[in-house]
Amino acid sequence: MNAEKVTAYIVNWLKDYAINAKMEGFVLGVSGGIDSGVTSTLCTMTGLQTLCVEMPIHQGLSQIRRAQEHIAQLKKRFPNVSSTRMDLTPVFEQFRSQTPQVIDDSLLELSLANTRSRLRMTTLYYLSGLHGYLVAGTGNKVEDFGVGFYTKYGDGGVDISPIADLLKSEVYEVGRYVSVPPSILKAVPTDGLFGDSRTDEDQLGASYDELEWAMRMEDEGKTAESFSEREKTVFELYIRMRKANQHKMNPIPVCEIPPKLR
Repeated sequence: MNAEKVTAYIVNWLKDYAINAKMEGFVLGVSGGIDSGVTSTLCTMTGLQTLCVEMPIHQGLSQIRRAQEHIAQLKKRFPNVSSTRMDLTPVFEQFRSQTPQVIDDSLLELSLANTRSRLRMTTLYYLSGLHGYLVAGTGNKVEDFGVGFYTKYGDGGVDISPIADLLKSEVYEVGRYVSVPPSILKAVPTDGLFGDSRTDEDQLGASYDELEWAMRMEDEGKTAESFSEREKTVFELYIRMRKANQHKMNPIPVCEIPPKLR
């Protein structure tokens, strides 16, 4: 991939879209991860106003530090960057205090993790409405169109997706080209939704490199029988997650009423 040309293409695409939509700029959450680091830099490179938002909810200190380092670096490099910090921990705790008791702890944990993501989406749209900005998504191709590793109406609730056609490895290539801080480039990917140290790989059961390989194998029409034991495990894992998350990747089903019933 030619990172320079891809970067220029995305930046122009973002700028054209915002201008045609008559929007003033972009707003997005900055988490201290590579995807938000790259997306925020690309939005900033359009020259349009870009609002970077910190939205901690019991966030790990290392994630907070990386996010703040990145925002400070962007402000130093570009005059069109602004930032705000909205600590959503009290909001989250107030919500949790009002929920009924649940017996299944694993379901509770996942539901609360998704709630964190949806609180952040609500916050971004609140700011979007105040400023006339587009909410920029930070999902990459593996997450958005491979395994559906995102929260429906959470981080999946956006106006525009600038890096959703880039594989994770390509996001890193662009990140190096646009000078995302080294601390972010070398950080282990995590969604930070569980308030602990678990990584994306812990949740997914495979690395992004392995999942990219599985995507390519599926595109080529390969079957699990031709793979080694680990490859077979990863491929079957990929197919299973992809099937389970089609409800996120496909349009919402509409019950179409037959004309004869009208």
